[in-house]
Amino acid sequence: MARGIGIDLGTTYSLVAVVRDGKPEVLRDEHGEGRVPSAVFFGEDMAAGALVGFEAFAGERAKPGALLTSTKRFMGRGRSVAQAVLDHGARTFRLWPAPAVDAERLVQFAVPDGEGGERPCTPVEAAAYVLKALKDRAEAELGEEVSDAVITVPAYFDDAQRQATRDAGRLAGLRVLRLVAEPTAAAVAYGLDKEAEGRGQGTYAVFDLGGGTFDVSVLEFDRGLFRVRATAGDTALGGDDFDWPLAERLLGAAGVDPAAALPHQTHQALAIARRAKEALTDLDHVDVEGVLAVGDEERAVQLSLSRAELERLILPVVNRCAGPCERALVDAGLTPNDLDGVILVGGSTRVPLVRAFAREFFGREPLCDAHPDEVVAAGASLQAELLTGGDRDLLLLDVTPLSLGVETMGGVVDKLIARNSPTPCSATHTFTTYADHQSAMDFHVVQGEREKAEHCKSLARFTLRGIPLLGAGLARVAVTFQLDADGLLTVTAKEQATGTTTSVEVKPSYGLTDAEVEGMLMASFDHAQDDIEERLLIEKRVEVERVLAATDKALLEDGGLVDAAERAAIERAVAAARGAIAGTDRSAVQAALDALDAATQPLAHRRMSKRIGEALEHKRIDEVTP
Repeated sequence: MARGIGIDLGTTYSLVAVVRDGKPEVLRDEHGEGRVPSAVFFGEDMAAGALVGFEAFAGERAKPGALLTSTKRFMGRGRSVAQAVLDHGARTFRLWPAPAVDAERLVQFAVPDGEGGERPCTPVEAAAYVLKALKDRAEAELGEEVSDAVITVPAYFDDAQRQATRDAGRLAGLRVLRLVAEPTAAAVAYGLDKEAEGRGQGTYAVFDLGGGTFDVSVLEFDRGLFRVRATAGDTALGGDDFDWPLAERLLGAAGVDPAAALPHQTHQALAIARRAKEALTDLDHVDVEGVLAVGDEERAVQLSLSRAELERLILPVVNRCAGPCERALVDAGLTPNDLDGVILVGGSTRVPLVRAFAREFFGREPLCDAHPDEVVAAGASLQAELLTGGDRDLLLLDVTPLSLGVETMGGVVDKLIARNSPTPCSATHTFTTYADHQSAMDFHVVQGEREKAEHCKSLARFTLRGIPLLGAGLARVAVTFQLDADGLLTVTAKEQATGTTTSVEVKPSYGLTDAEVEGMLMASFDHAQDDIEERLLIEKRVEVERVLAATDKALLEDGGLVDAAERAAIERAVAAARGAIAGTDRSAVQAALDALDAATQPLAHRRMSKRIGEALEHKRIDEVTP
């Protein structure tokens, strides 16, 4: 088989690695640099293509155009996410206009078309340019064509974001063998390295803080087996958030309102801020100089900053890591004392305050001997080697970050796959029809932890047609959720009598907003008891509505089987039940249901006797006995 490569597609930097002589190796340029900035520049005079990496920054300094950076944050996201960034003030891009009726379409950036106008560019296209540059680097280094790749994604990427990453790989000419969570890839590289030293087993937390995303995963290592116990994170938290407060200060010093800064001014300020931040990793104080373009002039600016001042500015951002860390441990059923170690991954873990946070939270000195920038790409290359014929004994068992389910009657969610379920996995649940002679069923697939569909993320809707025309509750439809190793979902509905089947690959039009990822989990905890009570009430209402419909049908067809007093009792019970389901007292609904059952029992018994009599009429004894 052809050689496979491992790619760490990062927010700020991306890397490509390959296994040679049994060991993962990050591929470097002629200057020995393994990192490729995840930056793409479209010049006004560039009719085709774009500049990538360090060349993109050089192009932006030399000619007019549009420089796209940190676009990973917008993969598979709706426009509201990008608009929130613009409103915050970090104006590194301009959005392509979208009709108001389509406000939640995928993010598109406005870039030059090379012919004097503009065109839309999606984050997928920008990522494809970066992936193509990494593919070209691998082919130049290996001297052969490369088409197979394992690409890493944040563990907390939802289905839309994972699908967008896979699409970017295909656009770059790569066959994406698998998407691997970044903490899992890092654990593979770290664990196999320690295994060679005889220490490759135990339970570890992988603390992965990159340029734009944060993940924390709890994994078990055991001689080539890597099992994820739990994962949590924030897809809008990273080193970029450390840079912006410094960039705001630089812009203000140059007389530019940060909230109104032009994209090229923001890029320049962020580049200077990043240099200052990186220098303070080793120094207590730094003076960084740079130039900002203001109108037709270049203004020299200087940033004089101490490490203590930087830490004061970024402390609120670093403290946001606590929530995901707590959730991951709770979901894994562990405390910090149960861990064998904490592995730091991602370039932003070089910041001393981040290391101090990890040390304090987990109550131990974190492990920093793995190269934080390169360990993810190294782990991806090991998985690529395995999937392209390598003989390494390696098994990854990842988990899904959010529950997946389907909306049922009353708007409640039936969860088929719970969060932190190992992937790949599948689950099947059987549903039935609600009304007589129902020939189709609509399905609404959702993602989230709340009990009602309106509080979860909508993923897809589809319809199964061709259901036999039977009475309510008689048809049987099996719904299967199939979640693959990449975390991508396929939903299939099959009517069991006829075999009629329909399925959908879940490709949502936009992903979760920054607040939704965090908010969905926190809301599930905060509203757990209320949600359960509301769900039980809704389910009881649906049950009563079924009985009411059946009672109306029975009275219409066989009302003559009851006398006036019995009919009046049934009508009183029906009225009481309708009144109960209009309220919020579940015990009152249950009492009304019990009363309705009691009132309709004589009618039910007589209907049953009538149907049996009709079935036996004109039958010989030998036709109805064995």
